[in-house]
Amino acid sequence: MEHDLHLRDRVGLQDFVLLEDYNNEDEFIENLRKRFNKDIIYTYIGPVLVSVNPYKELPIYSQEYIETYRGEAFYELPPHIYAVADTAYRSMLSEKRDHCVLISGESGAGKTEASKKILHYLAEASRRTADVDRVKERLLQSNPVLEAFGNAKTNRNDNSSRFGKYMDIQFNFKGVPVGGHILNYLLEKSRVVHQAAGERNFHIFYQLLAGADEKTLQRLHLQADPDVYFYLKQGGSSQVASINDARDFKVAKNGLEVIDFSEKEQSDLFAIVAAVLHLGNMEFDEDANHQTIVIASEHATSIAQLLGCPEDVLKKALTYKSIEARGEKVHSPLNVEQAVYARDALAKAVYERMFTWLVNKINRSLAFEEQRGQTLMGLLDIYGFEIFQTNSFEQFCINFCNEKLQQLVIELTLKSEQEEYLREGIEWEPVEYFNNKIICDLIEEKHRGIIAILDEECLLPGETTDATFLSKMEDTIGQHPHFRGHKMARKQISRQEFQLRHYAGEVMYNVNGFLDKNNDLLFRGLKEAMIETTNSITSTVFTQAEIESKKRPDTAGTQFKVSLSQLMVILMSKEPSYIRCIKPNDSKRPAIFSEAIVRHQVKYLGLMENLRVRRAGFAYKRNYDFFVHRYKSLCPATWPHYHGDAKDGVRLICEHLHFDASDYKLGKSKIFVRSPKTLFETEDALQARKHELATLLGATYRGYRQRRCYRQMQAAVTNIAKYWRRLAAQRLLARRRHAATVLRRFVKGFMTRHQSLSLDNSEFLQYVRREYLMRLAKQVPRSVLDKSWPRCPSSLRKTDDLLRPLCTRTLVRHYVRSLSPDQKNQLEQKVIAEVIFKGKKQSYQHSIPHYFLDHRLPEGTSAAILAHFEAKVKPGDEKTTYSTVVTKYDRHGYQSRSWILLTTNAALYLLEEKNLKLKHRVPYSSIKGISVSSLADSVFVTHIIPDTKKDKGDIILESAWLIETVTKICIVSKKVDMVHLEESGSICHTMADGKTGIIEFLHGEEPQITKSKNGTLTVVTTANGYSNGY
Repeated sequence: MEHDLHLRDRVGLQDFVLLEDYNNEDEFIENLRKRFNKDIIYTYIGPVLVSVNPYKELPIYSQEYIETYRGEAFYELPPHIYAVADTAYRSMLSEKRDHCVLISGESGAGKTEASKKILHYLAEASRRTADVDRVKERLLQSNPVLEAFGNAKTNRNDNSSRFGKYMDIQFNFKGVPVGGHILNYLLEKSRVVHQAAGERNFHIFYQLLAGADEKTLQRLHLQADPDVYFYLKQGGSSQVASINDARDFKVAKNGLEVIDFSEKEQSDLFAIVAAVLHLGNMEFDEDANHQTIVIASEHATSIAQLLGCPEDVLKKALTYKSIEARGEKVHSPLNVEQAVYARDALAKAVYERMFTWLVNKINRSLAFEEQRGQTLMGLLDIYGFEIFQTNSFEQFCINFCNEKLQQLVIELTLKSEQEEYLREGIEWEPVEYFNNKIICDLIEEKHRGIIAILDEECLLPGETTDATFLSKMEDTIGQHPHFRGHKMARKQISRQEFQLRHYAGEVMYNVNGFLDKNNDLLFRGLKEAMIETTNSITSTVFTQAEIESKKRPDTAGTQFKVSLSQLMVILMSKEPSYIRCIKPNDSKRPAIFSEAIVRHQVKYLGLMENLRVRRAGFAYKRNYDFFVHRYKSLCPATWPHYHGDAKDGVRLICEHLHFDASDYKLGKSKIFVRSPKTLFETEDALQARKHELATLLGATYRGYRQRRCYRQMQAAVTNIAKYWRRLAAQRLLARRRHAATVLRRFVKGFMTRHQSLSLDNSEFLQYVRREYLMRLAKQVPRSVLDKSWPRCPSSLRKTDDLLRPLCTRTLVRHYVRSLSPDQKNQLEQKVIAEVIFKGKKQSYQHSIPHYFLDHRLPEGTSAAILAHFEAKVKPGDEKTTYSTVVTKYDRHGYQSRSWILLTTNAALYLLEEKNLKLKHRVPYSSIKGISVSSLADSVFVTHIIPDTKKDKGDIILESAWLIETVTKICIVSKKVDMVHLEESGSICHTMADGKTGIIEFLHGEEPQITKSKNGTLTVVTTANGYSNGY
């Protein structure tokens, strides 16, 4: 590891433990990026291997690499998956203790490939005989078989494992693989009946259609086109460029033969796969008697032939629900929706049980009975933490599994660190880390955990739903710090969701389908139909004992919890090694490093937490012999030859390099260096030293002189330190005595603080008052809007009652005095606008931040228009108060015209914009009222008191600044209450001769004002308003 440290700026560090700022996530990711850009995909965190998927073939897995890493010490060569495999293998043989390799990461990160590489290395590293080669071949060939039936193409990975897998490889006392055993967890069986857009069903379906010969397809009643089958075409991606289904089918079929599957077993296996496809194409409808019937009978016939089941029994089981009560069997008909549910449930159950049978068959093929001298090497290929747009029951189980694994990893990491410290005689310092036991308990605790609540809802009689389950969770664990429901965060969390705060971040789960997926119910009639089949697999996995059993089967959640607990026991009994897989991008392309995607995985894989635990003590540990051999040239006492004790040599080097005493510790066989900076400086010094060795003779005298000076300084420092320590100790004693006296008075005062003032508590109360006033001076509100107030001690309540209103009055006075006349005028106008429009007009809120202006005429013509109005239109004794451009709509044809509205202290004026001709002068006494709609439009109607000579009806106007314009008119006319907000959606206005017209207000996508066919004026406005509407 050390030989590349001087290249760290170019290719990064081989071990994250050597990061100087190990709490900095940016430095962590930058180190990953540097190595990825140089096609270096492996990096250590202590003994943990971090692997970044390169999405391309790298020439680092050849036989030459296997030989290079075989038998070498873990840190002697650059990080590699072969180093992890070799260390675990050799440790297993030497210590006679079971080992396991935990591989985790999200879909597409390369977990499956990593497990293949470890299997390949173990097969190549062990001895070769005919029997051994047969076992190795079966172990290796089990992978393509399990991938065919358990992997699928997802949007993140073209070969994503949709189940968790733990494989134990059995070795005899010679280190030769002699057998194996596989455990599978949580197969994503919902994929059998539904796939998201861009995804596929399990590989075996497509492989069978693409790779089977014509005779086999005819026997299975199948067509080669996958888009013919409903269960295969939902994702819309039957063909994938990176997948050769025909070739993979041959590989899988060869694997079945190697693992000793007979022709009959293979035939029955593919018959079940075909039957599932036919099940997906079965359709249901109602007959004249409203009874559900099967309308795609040819598929039912094919299923009956493939599974050896009576066709009428199968159809009846899919359309009727069988219930046994008091010894009598009752058949109740299913509706079409229930029949589809039964069909999908049967397809999922058949496929899941077939997969379990397949794993058990592989285990029987790999079984080795001899137990004497046997050791195990476990490989755990488990799904990583998942956060999708919509997270359901499957993601809940997967993330629960990752919580348990994270808990295990941290515990085992701390344990291994403590054991090493204990062996070396180094004092163990407690490590602060996030203990996610609280989250695991939240999920799995008896009677109160989420799984227990879910099981209880599933067992309750009556109408239990996902909503009742969510409600019960909120009532039971709603106050848990790692749980949030709709009641606690109504804006962030919908009624169908709840949120868990995992170690990797917050995840929102949608409860829809939780009860169904946890119940995992299969109707009794369907089980009975499967029991009657002649297919050797279905007749084995569906048993009569299951029907006769009175015990309710465990729910899916409980089964998974129990399996997970058993897995934890298995892993705790073994010596662990860890591989953390990361995918660099979502596009599955090489040479692309997406920082956001990598940062997300670094978080949920707990890599920073792992690094903090590793770095809690010392960053660098090395045997004394190695350290002296590498760095002896840096110390004259060990250069050029050193024949003394290695530990003493290390001490000499550290002292010569001026290592701070707190930066390193010497154990029994190793040196422990706390800071990577110290190691970097040492390594940099070594690189520089290599260039200085040629001038060693010339530097000898200078070295002697500096050593003598150093000894003199050291003696002087020691002498000075001796006297200084004496003086410091005397001062410390005096301070402690004084402190004891003060503390005694303080404690006595605290104990009598509620009594009347006395010698015992006077100083304490004085201190409390002073501290409160000091705190109040810092925390006193700075704004009228700030209603906070520091809590006061009981002895100052009267003072607090006086200070609080005094502070409020002072703040109000300062605020009022700070207002300018213009601001005061604006506030007065805004207050009137609030009285008129708040809560009544949709566009009111948008007008609040805008100042009300006295004139809103175009800048180029404003002066000329006002000058003309002052000189030729209004009387001299009137004062102009407001002007703006408006659009006037005729009362008969609703033709729009651009006018100018001006107000004086006596009347409202309307002028034509083109020639400034006066069109209306309306005294305020003649204005009966102003009507405005409640929508976000900019139209208002000025109602005029009827006049027999001049009456032409009401005036319809549109103003881009409606709130401002109407408010100005109300202020100058002193009629604030004359505005009417119409909520009915229409405003009536009068025309000449007493006729009336209607203006309709509507919501629409585009704002517009038009005359409708029925003669009314239609104003269409969007949520943001027709114009500004301010």
